[in-house]
Amino acid sequence: MSEEIKAQQIIYKIINPLIGLFVKIGVTPNMITTVGLLLNIVACVIFIIGAKFGERNDMTYVGWGGFTILIAGLFDMIDGRLARIGNMSSTFGALYDSVLDRYSEMLMFLGICYYLVAQSFFLSSLFAFIALIGSMMVSYTRARAEGLGINCSVGMMQRPARVVTIGAAAMFCGIFYYFFGSVGPIRLATSPLIVFETITIFTLPVTVVAVLSNITAIQRLNHCKVELEKKEK
Repeated sequence: MSEEIKAQQIIYKIINPLIGLFVKIGVTPNMITTVGLLLNIVACVIFIIGAKFGERNDMTYVGWGGFTILIAGLFDMIDGRLARIGNMSSTFGALYDSVLDRYSEMLMFLGICYYLVAQSFFLSSLFAFIALIGSMMVSYTRARAEGLGINCSVGMMQRPARVVTIGAAAMFCGIFYYFFGSVGPIRLATSPLIVFETITIFTLPVTVVAVLSNITAIQRLNHCKVELEKKEK
C-alpha cells in the first residue's frame, strides 16, 4: 500500500464519525461541495485583504489563507466519501463536484496571485500562475481521457496533493512568522539573488506545484497516447 493511500485511510478513519452524523441529519454531498467552494472564496478574500491592508513582510494573512484552504480541502474529501457511505452518488453530483472543484482551485490561485503581485513578489506570482495552468491541465487531461474511455489517474500532483501542499505551506509560513517574525531577505554573498525570506516557506512549495503539476499533465497526455495506440491496434 502506497504512503498516499495509507494517509488517505487514516484521514477516512478520522472523518467517518462526522460523515455518519451528516448522513443522519440529511446533509447531502452537494451541500458539502458548496461549503468547500464558499471556504475557498473566503481564502481568496483573505489573500486579497492581506494584499490591500497587510505589510509586505506580514505573513499573518498568508497563514490564515492557508488554514482556510486546508479546511476547504477537507470538505472536498468529505463530499465523495459522504456520497459513497450515504448511497447518495449521482451522475449530476459527480459533475457538480468536478465543476465546483475547478472554481475552487481557480479562486484559490486568484487570491494567491493577487497577493504576490500586490506585495511585489513578481517572480513567485509567475510561478503561482504556472501552477494554475498546470492544475487546470491535469484536471482537463483526465476529464478528456475519461470521455474517450481511458482511465487517467496517473501522476503524483493530483488535486489533493496540490491543495495540501499549497495550504500547508501557506499555513506554516504564517506559523513561522508568528514565532520568529520576518526573516530576510538573505542573499548569497554579494549576489542580488535572494536565498531565503519568510515568504519562501510558501512560495517554494508553490514553485514545486508549478513544475510537478505540468509534468503530471504531460505524463497523463503520454499515458493517453499509449492507451489510444493500444486500442487502435
